[in-house]
Amino acid sequence: MRLRKFFELGAPLAYGWYVIPVLVIALIGFADSIYLAISHYRNYVDMGYQSFCAMSRSLNCDTVSQSPYSIFLNVPVPVWGVFGYGFFLFLLGFAWHPSAGKKRVWTLLFIISLVFSVYSVVLALISSYRIRSYCIMCILSYAVNLTLLFYAWMIRRRFGCEPFIRAVSLDMRHLLRFRKTTVPVAVAFGVVGLTMILAFPPYWRLRPPVLSARALTGVTEEGGHPWIGAQNPKLEIVEFSDYMCFQCRKMHFFLRRLINAHPDAIRLVHRHFPMDHEYNPFVKEPFHVGAGKLSLIACYAQNQKKFWEANDLLFTMGKTDIKLKNILDPLGLEAEGLADALKHGGLEMMLMKDIYAGLRLGITATPSYVVDGVVYTGVIPVDVLNKVITP
Repeated sequence: MRLRKFFELGAPLAYGWYVIPVLVIALIGFADSIYLAISHYRNYVDMGYQSFCAMSRSLNCDTVSQSPYSIFLNVPVPVWGVFGYGFFLFLLGFAWHPSAGKKRVWTLLFIISLVFSVYSVVLALISSYRIRSYCIMCILSYAVNLTLLFYAWMIRRRFGCEPFIRAVSLDMRHLLRFRKTTVPVAVAFGVVGLTMILAFPPYWRLRPPVLSARALTGVTEEGGHPWIGAQNPKLEIVEFSDYMCFQCRKMHFFLRRLINAHPDAIRLVHRHFPMDHEYNPFVKEPFHVGAGKLSLIACYAQNQKKFWEANDLLFTMGKTDIKLKNILDPLGLEAEGLADALKHGGLEMMLMKDIYAGLRLGITATPSYVVDGVVYTGVIPVDVLNKVITP
């Protein structure tokens, strides 16, 4: 009641004092969405990219970008943000026209802001309970949406807009007065939206390169670790990775493509380092739960001479809901054989050897790479790779 009285006190300020803040706030949302769209793209295609707000496990824009919830209707969510704010700004332009009478379009803008805000709440809940990580720039967009909703509501009240249904009808009539502009632009927005849904390039679907016939495979003489690439390499890279680690997947596929391009120069040796508290003593609390079991499946596949096929499949699955049948059937492996191998403890011994080898090297995060005795975390410096890939 007090809040209601507060907004009813006194005469409203000049119209511009309400509209200009809405314009500024919508432009902030538009710019924020452009940044998030670029960041989302770079997360998947730029090997060394890390956003400025990748600060911790719980406050990390990259973790949010890498989740399946960052895609809606086959289009990245921030791209929808650019699209939505662009449409909002387009409609806002008609609120300035003298014929708008300080009332028109605001009910339509209220509806758009309400949709934005409801979706913001949904995304916030997903970040809290599913992803368990937050994106600073996403939180900014939530604030923008709620502020736009508040302003649209306040302007409707301040300038005496008609009841809701009536106001929507009058807003549409107002827009049709400018049909030479509004109709073509509305159709253009519709066509662009539909085209995005049907044909947006799915750059986020990381897929392993085809196993090249030119790239040999084998196991190391010392330790029996699987390798792919050159028999007598100029550069050997030992990777310590986790099948639930996005950066591990991205870098592994990058290195595999590099090996396909230079099969006589580079060898990649795979070792397991799941960041799973059930297997990795460095990890003190639940994180990447199940990654250790995926590594055990890869160890079993290695014993069955199918490591690289299993490796590609497990990396492709990532953090999605994984069923054992969906892993074993494509590989032609039997669940009974896996269960029997697990009973004897040999697979777990293979896994723990890799984990403790990584810990002795000081590895505490994935992916990590050992090249000529030097440990690199996250990415391998370009100058290290250039030694063998440049003429």
